[in-house]
Order: sequence, then C-alpha cells, then structure tokens
Amino acid sequence: MGKKILMACILAFLFPYIMTLAWTGKIEEKKEMPITLSGKRVILDRKGGETSMDVEEYLPGVVAKQMPADYGKEALRAQAIIARTYIYGKMNDQKEVKESDLHMDYLEQKQMEKMWGSEAFVTSYQAIEDAVRSTTGMVITCNDHLIEPLFHRASNGMTRAGDSNHPYLQPVECKKDVEAEGFLTILQFSKEDFADKINKISGDGSVKADQIPQSIQIVQRDDSGYVVQIQIGTHTLTGDQVQYALSLPSPSFEFEDYEGGVRAVCRGIGHGYGFSQYGAKCKSEEGWTAEKILAYFYKNIVLKSE
Repeated sequence: MGKKILMACILAFLFPYIMTLAWTGKIEEKKEMPITLSGKRVILDRKGGETSMDVEEYLPGVVAKQMPADYGKEALRAQAIIARTYIYGKMNDQKEVKESDLHMDYLEQKQMEKMWGSEAFVTSYQAIEDAVRSTTGMVITCNDHLIEPLFHRASNGMTRAGDSNHPYLQPVECKKDVEAEGFLTILQFSKEDFADKINKISGDGSVKADQIPQSIQIVQRDDSGYVVQIQIGTHTLTGDQVQYALSLPSPSFEFEDYEGGVRAVCRGIGHGYGFSQYGAKCKSEEGWTAEKILAYFYKNIVLKSE
C-alpha cells in the first residue's frame, strides 16, 4: 500500500514533464522572459472605439506578419528591431502613435493560428515573441537619428543604394537570395492586356497594342540591376510604376517577345532596398547574430536601447 502511494506521488510530480516529453520529444522546463513595457503606446483606432497597447506587446503581431516564423532566431530578432525602429520613427519623439498612421499590417492571434495551423502555432508564436522580448527597446540609428529601416523579402542578388537621405543604404551581395521561394517570376501578357495596364499609369491611352513589344526600351538600370527608367511608346516611366502596373514582385525585370505577346522575367521579391529577409535567414543559419546581420545590410549604424 505504501509503495502504491509513493508511486502515485512520483507520477503526480513527473506528470508535467511527461506531458512535455510527449508533445516535444524531449523533457524541458519552459522558461519565459518577462515583458518589459516601453511606456510607448500604439493607439488602436479601429472601428468600434479606441484602445491602446504598449509597443512591446504590439510588436509580435507585426513581426508575425512581416517575416516567416521559421527564418531563424537571429533573423527574427533583427526583424523585431527593424519593426520597433519604424514604429518609433513614426512617433516622432512622442509617446504614442495611431495605428492608422503606421500603415503596417498586424495579426491577431486567430489570424496567426490560421496562418500557421493549430499544431505549429505555439512554436511559431514563441519564436516571434522571444525575438521581440530579447531585443526589448532596441532601435537602429545613424548619426544619432532613427533610420528608415527599409526591408524586402529577397533581393535580385544585390541590394540597392539609397539616396542622400538614406546614406546607410549601400549595395551588398546576397548571393543566396536566388534560392528564395518565388525568386524568379515569369508572367505572360497579351499585347492588348499589356498596353491597357501601362495606359492606366497615365490614363491617356497612348500606348497601342501594335507597338508592343518593339516600343519597350529599358533606359536605365541602377548598379544592382533594378530598372530605374523605362520607355514604352512615348511614355518614360519609372521601374516602380511599371512594376505596380503589371503586379510584378520586383522592379528587377526585363521583357521578351513571346508567343505573340510579352513575357516579363522578374528576379527578387520587393524593392531591393536595405534588409533582405531571406539573406538574413541564410546568415542566421550561418551563426550570425542579429546585430551583425543588421550591420551588414545597414552601414554606419548604431543600435541603441530606447
């Protein structure tokens, strides 16, 4: 009888650890970092009234939307610092900012569960939350000012140079970006569809289907291979304008005459400036820290705690 009671007590004591083993495949005791509130708030000016959240509580829902949860611990930490820097910049030295002024997407828990699936939710959310908590208060500065932390999913193999207002944006190699899912996109358009989409930029209908593709000429690319200026018919357009008009994933593109229509061949995902998320994933897998990753993509920066 005494042995049965002793065994019951042992099982009761071990139950939480046995359950952890069954769920994760290993015995471990969960340790959570406490949330350190910043005292800075995001005003949730949504339909149905206004509430607020501390920036540190708000950030996991932002990072979850911006970067895949399986991109690695240090890549996620870097993305959390980027997101915080952006929000603080929008605050403009104030203690709060309206969510509507941020112009960024945010995921509620139900949306995360749907995106990741119920089985992966706990692991994925924990990775995001740990990235935010482990970088609490950290922001990126250059010359004592918060930077505009531009980022994209994957470059065309090289990031782009910024203008005089963005001196910290300098081209860097991202050779492994070619391995990113969706790196190469090929889209086909009929001549009529292509002309119609381009004409919507100016609204004057001057580009004719019979001018396509012979009237297309790329006038200028930047040193990283992204289209800066392109002429189509009598129109001189930017690479960004054409990218958006044709719903291309990147302004690093070229056009080809193909089966009586036009084929767009596009490399990379996003504008190509600043932080390449896939490049950061690769560097995280190589053992780079978030701090080192950020210093690679943004030059002459200093990380500070606010």
